[in-house]
Amino acid sequence: MEEKDVQEYQLSLKKLGQHLKTVTHHRNLVFRYCRRCGLFWQGLTHDLSKYSPTELLAGARYYQGSCSPNDAERRDTGISRAWLHHKGRNRHHYEYWIDYKVGEKEPQYTPVPMPNRYIIEMFCDRVAAAQVYHPQDFRNDMPLEYYDRCATDSLMHPDTAKKLRALLELYKEKGEESFDLIRQKKS
Repeated sequence: MEEKDVQEYQLSLKKLGQHLKTVTHHRNLVFRYCRRCGLFWQGLTHDLSKYSPTELLAGARYYQGSCSPNDAERRDTGISRAWLHHKGRNRHHYEYWIDYKVGEKEPQYTPVPMPNRYIIEMFCDRVAAAQVYHPQDFRNDMPLEYYDRCATDSLMHPDTAKKLRALLELYKEKGEESFDLIRQKKS
């Protein structure tokens, strides 16, 4: 191997290690929060598809540390195959819950309501992602700010969007206590 090839290989291995560390840290946070909300199994199985070759290899290749590698893959290739794989296998993403209406002249894609347990997992996922990507300057309002900045309300079923917003507002106001409040309300 030439020196340049060795350096590229070493960089690839380093990025793979960093990506695995980031994904595992994120999963551990989501597990902790889901468990506090009473969703032990969902927390335990959260984002396991990120360890599949489709997602893991793209995640390592496009790893940046400060944001999702899916965005970098999208910028580079015009599509994120890792994201398409991920959203089709993880029910805590609202994109999983898009179906089409039958009986129309042309089928129309439409969001359907998410079950509450997946909305709660999505909430935990968003809080954990903000903490992972902003370890030094995280604030309780960041998950809600990100939600507002992305303007995804129109892509979610209105009930799902309303419930997610309420959870993010609760977190902004109560912080970590919100997980315990969610569990109490669920019971």
